[in-house]
Amino acid sequence: MHQPHVPPPPDRRNFLTKAASIVIGGALAVVAPVAGLFVLLDPLRRKSQAGTFVKVGSLSSLPAGGAAQKFQVLETKTDVWNVTPNEPVGAVYLQRVGEGKVRALNAKCPHAGCFVNFKPGDAMHYHCPCHNSSFGMDGKILNPNSPSPRALDELPVELRGTEIWVRFQNFRAGVKDREPV
Repeated sequence: MHQPHVPPPPDRRNFLTKAASIVIGGALAVVAPVAGLFVLLDPLRRKSQAGTFVKVGSLSSLPAGGAAQKFQVLETKTDVWNVTPNEPVGAVYLQRVGEGKVRALNAKCPHAGCFVNFKPGDAMHYHCPCHNSSFGMDGKILNPNSPSPRALDELPVELRGTEIWVRFQNFRAGVKDREPV
């Protein structure tokens, strides 16, 4: 009689080794892409530095007569791999409005984002060359037919001794409400 060949029973140790290999291999196959995804999305997870106080100038550089002075805003920019110190990020107009009090206005027009000019003289005001609109020294719109949806953006100021620090932030142009960019 011919007896069929019966395979030996499976070795349990061999089964556990194969199962552990599959689990460990699967875990490694998942960990690498997830780690890569975290590295790729890291810039999106970081907190923005916008809206931090930046030293802009000194109180002695502002005239007491109320005329505004334009100051460039420099910040240290950091991306994933690089740190760039003193990078220009915008400009502000500073004006003394009282003893120990300074007003800061973002130098960009809220209509289209053009830089406004300060016009000194008897009728001091800010003028936007892009749409010929005028803003008062307090930043409010002077021309009722102005296409600008809001006044110039006022920024918080801190005096630290004789240094002027401004919480600089840009806002979206062309919208009525101040939306940080």
